Amino acid sequence: MLKHNVFSGYICAFLFCLFFVRESDAKELLDITPDLEQGGLVRGSVPPGYQVKYAGQSLQISPDGTFIVGLGRDAPNLLVLTVINSVHSKTDYSFSVKSREYKVQSVTGVPQRTVNPSDSDALRIRQDSRLVKEARRGSSGSLDFLGGFIKPLEGPITGVYGSQRVYNGVPKSPHYGVDYAALTGALVFAPASGEITLAHPDLFYSGGTIIMEHGFGLTSSFLHLSEILVSVGQRVEQGDPIGKVGSTGRATGPHLDWRMNWLNVRIDPQLVMDTLPGTQ
Repeated sequence: MLKHNVFSGYICAFLFCLFFVRESDAKELLDITPDLEQGGLVRGSVPPGYQVKYAGQSLQISPDGTFIVGLGRDAPNLLVLTVINSVHSKTDYSFSVKSREYKVQSVTGVPQRTVNPSDSDALRIRQDSRLVKEARRGSSGSLDFLGGFIKPLEGPITGVYGSQRVYNGVPKSPHYGVDYAALTGALVFAPASGEITLAHPDLFYSGGTIIMEHGFGLTSSFLHLSEILVSVGQRVEQGDPIGKVGSTGRATGPHLDWRMNWLNVRIDPQLVMDTLPGTQ
């Protein structure tokens, strides 16, 4: 009986130590972007063969263990990731997310019908919304996003992510992109490589619109274009011309509105460039 108890004690001690070694290793090997904030993109990595879950959903992970998570404009102050190791042991890890303050931006002179749409316009808006959602629905295994992001054009920034918009005196939804002022016809370049999933000449709000996917559900949208130079299904490389600046849709003058999504989460392109800087 004594030998049996001693043997059982050794087994328990071995399993106890093995469990905590694995937990310690996971803590050392789970690596994510530092200084998280609302609107940002989280880049993380775990050992090959590990899984990661966020909000109950399994994340896409590259063969070397890289994953991404988008944080919305009003994301909670705590990001919780569940790491699952090769023997299916689960561990939750929490990371602080910094809150941001957003300004109110008044915009006058936009077409009044885009501020108070008619019933027929409302129907068109719903149809446009379905097209955009479909274009953003895919989540390919491409790793184009790892090549980093550059500005789609050079120009003064006239609008930023997250600001509350007031159009012609009427409060509307926040602005979810970064606006670059430029002359009509100025070329817009692909900020990263990817595949075109939408190329529409005239959506109600955004006018000439392009959407492209960079992999793992990370997409870029380019709004108010005067001309589109690409087509759906086309692959483009970082720096390729994809369209021309315009003032189509709900706009007061020529500019580019560049927006980004991770799946259905709207994120800040300027923060994405900080997390995944391009080389050009």
